[in-house]
Amino acid sequence: MLPRGRPRALGAALLLLLLLVVGFFLFGRDPECERRSWAGEGGTLCDRCLLTPRVFSDGLGTTATLDGDPYGSRNRSTSSLQLLLPPKCEMLHVAIVCAGYNSSREIITLMKSVLFYRKNPLHLHLITDAVARNILETLFRTWMVPAVVVSFYDAEELKPLVSWIPNKHYSGLYGLMKLVLPSVLPLSLARVIVLDTDVTFSSDIMELWALFGHFSDKQVVGLVENQSDWYLGNLWKNHRPWPALGRGFNTGVILLWLDRLQQIGWEQMWKLTAKRELLTLTATSLADQDIFNAVIKEHPELVHPLPCVWNVQLSDHTLAERCYLEAADLKVIHWNSPKKLRVKNKHAEFFRDLHLTFLGFDGKLLCRELFGCPNQFPPGVEQLQQALAQLDEEEPCFEFRQQQLTVHRVHITFLSHQPPPPRPHDVTLVAQLSMDRLQMLEALCRHWRGPMSLALYLTDAEAQQFLRFVETSPVLSARKDVAYHVVYRDGPLYPVNQLRNVALAQALTPYVFLSDIDFLPAYSLYDYLRASIEQLALGRRQRKAALVVPAFETLHYRFSFPNSKAELLTLLDAGSLHTFRYHEWPQGHASTDYTRWREAQAPYRVQWSADYEPYVVVPRDCPRYDPRFVGFGWNKVAHIIELDAQEYEFLVLPEAFSIHLPHAPSLDISRFRSSPTYRDCLQALKEEFHQDLSRRYGSAALKYLTALQQSRSRA
Repeated sequence: MLPRGRPRALGAALLLLLLLVVGFFLFGRDPECERRSWAGEGGTLCDRCLLTPRVFSDGLGTTATLDGDPYGSRNRSTSSLQLLLPPKCEMLHVAIVCAGYNSSREIITLMKSVLFYRKNPLHLHLITDAVARNILETLFRTWMVPAVVVSFYDAEELKPLVSWIPNKHYSGLYGLMKLVLPSVLPLSLARVIVLDTDVTFSSDIMELWALFGHFSDKQVVGLVENQSDWYLGNLWKNHRPWPALGRGFNTGVILLWLDRLQQIGWEQMWKLTAKRELLTLTATSLADQDIFNAVIKEHPELVHPLPCVWNVQLSDHTLAERCYLEAADLKVIHWNSPKKLRVKNKHAEFFRDLHLTFLGFDGKLLCRELFGCPNQFPPGVEQLQQALAQLDEEEPCFEFRQQQLTVHRVHITFLSHQPPPPRPHDVTLVAQLSMDRLQMLEALCRHWRGPMSLALYLTDAEAQQFLRFVETSPVLSARKDVAYHVVYRDGPLYPVNQLRNVALAQALTPYVFLSDIDFLPAYSLYDYLRASIEQLALGRRQRKAALVVPAFETLHYRFSFPNSKAELLTLLDAGSLHTFRYHEWPQGHASTDYTRWREAQAPYRVQWSADYEPYVVVPRDCPRYDPRFVGFGWNKVAHIIELDAQEYEFLVLPEAFSIHLPHAPSLDISRFRSSPTYRDCLQALKEEFHQDLSRRYGSAALKYLTALQQSRSRA
């Protein structure tokens, strides 16, 4: 949902001020800069005001080489040049190659840093594999950032173009794909900024785009000098790098003049160079960067050297300190070591803090308009804004109405995931949770051996805490068949059914077990459910059935979990276990008929009754949960009514069980219990739900309305 009101804008402004203050104290300011300002298209700029490194210039726009200074010749300041900023609403084009789960997370932090500073519309050209495209399509569709267009290109189609090149770099074939961008991107596209996913911006990307204006007629690529001795070949004995001009250039940030590259025959040029070098070199070590440098070595007139601050490289052997200690400020930080944030560097803590600021930054604060730029809203945004504007903030149920209209950012498969192999009777456990239930995950993984699809309701900062929690847990890090989907927090009420729908939509098996995170299933339940589905021949008969897993609860934080139905009955008789909510909400599970279940040897059918809300196993294509139910109350009840209305039969499994563990009540439960207004709003949602049932099912929905009226009269 788009931000509303001043607090979010104020938070963004405060963060920007903090970053500027940190830069001020680390790098200092020149008094001259306080008296100089940007002069627009026709003026000049102080190099320190422009926040670029201080290097020698001959005053005529050319650079002088300073012996011993690796940045004098290739990282000139733009101080002696006019910075021709693009028009206010000019679309800036950015291309990024992104593959897999980890890169999909990296690109989000990159985009947060870009969006924080940008003032122009952006068109993202994303070259992705199937995994990254699935993640990023969902993310950008639900993020709903104004003035951002996203186009996807299939990386699989590009693999044959570069697969003939041996590459030792960890990026594999994807690390070579920037070479073919001129032949992949639209012919109508003249210029593009190309970025690695592991860079962080601390300046407006418009300033980088403006550097195209300094290219000569022959220059086709803009690069920052490589900030290490890698291409000098002296890092270790027998180190033999690819040929490069001096220290060479780093390709983490590239300005590509696409139409000029087409005109000079770029494709043939780089292929001939690569084939020639591969006659004596067995493979590339730094992927596309080696080939770019080999071409530039042969054709130095093609490259436009960029100031070093546009690609401050934090590699293991970095010499970047020579750049940033002489700079007034930095523009782009590049984590180009395989160690990423764990790289050893004298000033690593400062750079990490900058990166972590955006890692935990609330992405919804970046959904701000670019005032004065037309046609900037993603599909559906204007209708959503109109619906929100029609809400009455004085109406008692305003929070419920607002939460129902909220579109949450969704990051599916937040961590690496291995989809289960296709099995005709396989079952995925589906559940949702927030940060205060995170401790349940390890126990759940021990009890359920099959695949899981879990939706987590988290802030951006909590998502990073969750990531570290999984990485440091031997139990969780070993389970690659658990798919975690982050739904970013937005609004005062818990969107329980929206979360369930996210997890349900991402389940990959034919059947799903719809559970809650505070329940532990029987150790044998996964195998038992698969066997039951096969025995009941649900798939072959096209039988619409919901298999009921009887629910129990314990009031003890420590107890011995039963290994069988017989052990459970013993605990039940001893008072250590109870049927779920028998003392607070008996109608919720009464239809399961626990007395019959004690003796049952085969599945038995039960009828729907008012307020019935069992935990069930159903086909993956079952009806979705009704998202209007937020907070506490009736969220599962409404779903079971929908199943009954669509003529699912409820079959109770005789050997299945799941046990609820005690925990502190949630905020929504507390509000339900203490607030008459909260309960009145829930009642209004029930009545609206029944009205919708009547419209869809006609007279068949009458029994649900009657049950609701009886329930209301009892209350």
